[in-house]
Amino acid sequence: MGIFDRITGQARAQFLDVLEWVDDTRDTILWRHPIHDRAITDQSKLVVREGQAAVFLDGGAYSASFAPGTYTLDTPNAPIRTFFASIQYALETPYKGDVLFVNTRQFTENRWGTQAPFMMRDAEFGPVRVRAFGTFSFRVVDPVHFVREIVGSDGEFTTDEIVGQLKKRLVASFASEVAAAGIGVLDLAAHYVSLGDTLRDALSPAFAKEYGVEITDLTLANIGLPEAVEQALDTRSRMGILGDLGQYSRLQAAEAIGTAAANPGMGGAMAGAGVGLGVGQVMGQAFGQGMTGPASPPAPPAGPPPLPTGDVWHYSGPDGKAELSADAIVQRITANRHGTHHVWRAGMDGWLPWDQVPALASKVPPAQQPPPIPTSQWHYSGPDGQAQLDSDGVVAKVQAAPDADHHVWAPGYDGWKPARQVPELAARLAGPPPPPGNTPPPPPSST
Repeated sequence: MGIFDRITGQARAQFLDVLEWVDDTRDTILWRHPIHDRAITDQSKLVVREGQAAVFLDGGAYSASFAPGTYTLDTPNAPIRTFFASIQYALETPYKGDVLFVNTRQFTENRWGTQAPFMMRDAEFGPVRVRAFGTFSFRVVDPVHFVREIVGSDGEFTTDEIVGQLKKRLVASFASEVAAAGIGVLDLAAHYVSLGDTLRDALSPAFAKEYGVEITDLTLANIGLPEAVEQALDTRSRMGILGDLGQYSRLQAAEAIGTAAANPGMGGAMAGAGVGLGVGQVMGQAFGQGMTGPASPPAPPAGPPPLPTGDVWHYSGPDGKAELSADAIVQRITANRHGTHHVWRAGMDGWLPWDQVPALASKVPPAQQPPPIPTSQWHYSGPDGQAQLDSDGVVAKVQAAPDADHHVWAPGYDGWKPARQVPELAARLAGPPPPPGNTPPPPPSST
């Protein structure tokens, strides 16, 4: 190529004075600056805005990266000296450099959810299927690693191209975290925040290492239960609200009487529907005491009452097997601590000893233990010299030489005391203490 051809070729090229990216979208992560058939001069300006990073590629390989700021691209800059070598010295050759702008701000409101229910074991309901839904936010923390591992040669990269992969990893990890937490299905709603934070902290290091991104926020919006479990919970809630079913039935009957009185034509319909019989029975019970004296008591039930539906366990112990509440089991354990007591209920793999079940072990009071035998230590002074002895040793010394002077001292004493005047020792010594007035002065203190 001649000199004239090079000059005309350079005139045809469009020189880039300012390299920048103004992003007006909400989902673009990376954008490649168009440089085809253009030339970047050594006095061009690079503008990297807040929430962005610029990555330069020279011949397809990483050359330099720039944080937010404004840069003058001149050849003395060491990181980009080779980047502009072809522009200054070989304009006749095609320029092979690339400028990639990476969005480093947070990308929020990315929805995630379990496509199919996952199984978890609940202590009260046994194995249940659970669905979970929520949102998460992420951002690029290592632009160079992100370009190498995820983007490749893509000229424009959006959130749709990576969110799917992040969701798969997130859902798989969420099922593991819920199973490891051991939280009952009735208590999951109270742990939405802690589960989200735990999952975020567990996933961010792995995402940064594999993709160059991190999870900045993870929120659980809802954890859904199977329809059968929800119906069982609704039934239990209604039972708790209604309380005494007898009082509830009498209230319904009273309301039905008032409705029938206001609408005479409803009497036949109520009787035809079987309501009249129920109303008559309730009226007889309600008014029988005031009109003809106390009503006869109801007939006793044919069998034992139903077991309570609360905290019921299958119990096996010295007294046999039974279905008992936790308090009843605790009473049996306390009454016979040396017996063998096992329990089981739905959700457990098999029978367990009571002390391996925290819900029962925490309610059993500790067994009464005798106090430890006192082993007092004394500083002793007697006819054989001084020594540190326990109570048995002091008593032996006194009994061996009953006519000698034996003194003891212990922390808290004002001075040495005759051994026979210390209640703990006097009770164990045979014979009366020496008469008063005959006690010699206490020996000098020594350690």
